[in-house]
Formats: sequence, structure tokens, C-alpha cells
Amino acid sequence: MEMARDVLLLPKAHLHLHFTGSMRPGTLLELADKYGVHLPEALSGGEPPKLRATDERGWFRFQRLYDIARSCLREPDDIRRLVREAAEEDVRDGAQWLEIQVDPTSYAPRLGGLTPAMEVILDAVEGASAATGLGIRVVVAANRVKHPLEARTLARLAVRFADRGVVGFGLSNDERRGFARDFDRAFAIAREGGLLAAPHGGELSGPGSVRDCLDDLGAARVGHGVRAAEDPRLLARLAEREVTCEVCPSSNVALGVYEKPEDVPLRTLYDAGVPMALGADDPLLFGSRLAAQYELVREHHGFTDAELAELARQSVRGSAAPEDVRTRMLADIDGWLAG
Repeated sequence: MEMARDVLLLPKAHLHLHFTGSMRPGTLLELADKYGVHLPEALSGGEPPKLRATDERGWFRFQRLYDIARSCLREPDDIRRLVREAAEEDVRDGAQWLEIQVDPTSYAPRLGGLTPAMEVILDAVEGASAATGLGIRVVVAANRVKHPLEARTLARLAVRFADRGVVGFGLSNDERRGFARDFDRAFAIAREGGLLAAPHGGELSGPGSVRDCLDDLGAARVGHGVRAAEDPRLLARLAEREVTCEVCPSSNVALGVYEKPEDVPLRTLYDAGVPMALGADDPLLFGSRLAAQYELVREHHGFTDAELAELARQSVRGSAAPEDVRTRMLADIDGWLAG
């Protein structure tokens, strides 16, 4: 029997990683101590918190933990440290390209306003990329529980910084709140400005949420999208349009979307021809990073090395990486498979 290849060495793109959620647990402890922030046991106990966000109370707890962690990022040096360490972790996991998702309004109050916050974040990205060799770009994400006018402001900001490393526009938070169509104008601004549309959908809500992302927001990628597996016609549509689903298996199980890793419908999406990009979502809260997602797919879904290589290719094709970067990465993936 052929020995399984090391997924740490498999070149891959990481397309679903949230800013605060990318933090190392040790860094959170140090920053909390620095600023006198009391961390609940769920964030300080050394183990990922037990979360189940399929009801409103569970989602509130998840969001509260995330907000506490975010409150520890107060100075430009903290932002630079977070991005550099996230890049280091991804390089260790075999990533050659990262698109990190951030809502700059969350950091603006402590960094001098929305535009200064965006500049600090992009400076941090540029520095981390230079230090690690990892290609890094930014997806600016609006918060769907806030007013759609705020999303329009963020879309204009994102377009303004398209020449500084912003490549996409997203929509995060609880998809059960409000309607995707309320944010259609913000996404139109982003698309007209040349940005890729990558809203969350099909995680806490069913396949209708994915359809809304396609119909109302012009999604080229869907954050999560796994619930599309419940609708064969939707799967065919995603495959035909080559819309990449940013699937985060560990996150799906941690939040109670599926009970066990083997319940995540990865094989259903793969066999239907839906492009997927495996992502870690929020490693700080879910306890596993990018390479672990590939290990999960191998262990619980029986994906062969050839299929893992194809998942890596799909992550590259779904990215906003320049053509020369894509070509190099695809060749490196072939090299990994050739052994």
C-alpha cells in the first residue's frame, strides 16, 4: 500500500480565514494580560471552547467570545503581530496564498477611524507577506446584522484600496438575520469596482441561503455553502457556474451544523463537481488550522492523495491570485502528487 503523502507539503490556497479568529491562543493570552482583559475559561483554558451555534443562544456565545478576543487587538503592533503569525501558521501548513477576511469597522475605534484602520491592516499584510513569502490579499467583509448603508460604505472603501491588496467583498455573521438582498447595492459597488463577491451562505441556513448569494449578490464564491448539498439542482448550478464553496469542516462540526466530521457533505459536493476551497475559518475558536482540514477529509471521507491534490487545485482556481502565481502553484501541486 502506498504511503500517504504529507498534507503539510501540499501547496494550497487558504480562502476562508477570519482576522481575529486567526490568532494564536498564546498571543491572545499575552495581549489580554497586556491590556488587563479578563478572558473567560473558554478562551483561556488551553482547549477550544465547546460551541453550538445552531440556536440563537449558541451563536450569541460564539459571537461574544469572538468580540472579547477582538478587544485585545488595540494597537498597530498587535495587528502586525496577528497577521505575521497567521502567515507563519499558513506557511507551515503548506499554503502559498492567503485571502484573509476582515471587517475594519471592528478595529476603527482604536486605530483612528475606518481609513486609518484599513491602512494599518494593509501595511501589516504587506509586511507579513514580505517576511514569510506567502502571497496575502484581503477580503473586506460587511456585517449582516448591521445596516446595509454601512455595507455600502465598506464596499466603497474596499474598492478604494483595490490597488493596495483588497481583492474581494464579503458578508459575514449570522445568515439567519435579515435578507441577502438588503446588501445587493453594496455588492454591486464592489463588483463594479472589480472585486470578487464572496458572501457567507449555506451554513446556519439551508440551500436557500446559497441561492440568495447567487441571485441577489452575484457571488463568485460562497463562504461555507455546504448546505447546498441538500438541493441537487443547486449543486448542478454551482458546478456549472464554477462557484467555489469555501468549506470549513472543523468549523461546521464545532458549531453544530453537523454532528460528526463524516457528516459534512464533502463527498456530495465533490462528486457533483462543485469547486471547493478548504478553510480553517476561526482556528482560535475551533482549534485546527488549514492542513488539519485536509487530514480530516482524508481520514473521515476517504479522499485519495489525487483527490486532495484536486481540492488544492480548486482552492487555487477559486482564488484571486495573479495568473503567474496560479500557474506556479498548480505546477507545485502536480509535483507533490508526483512524489
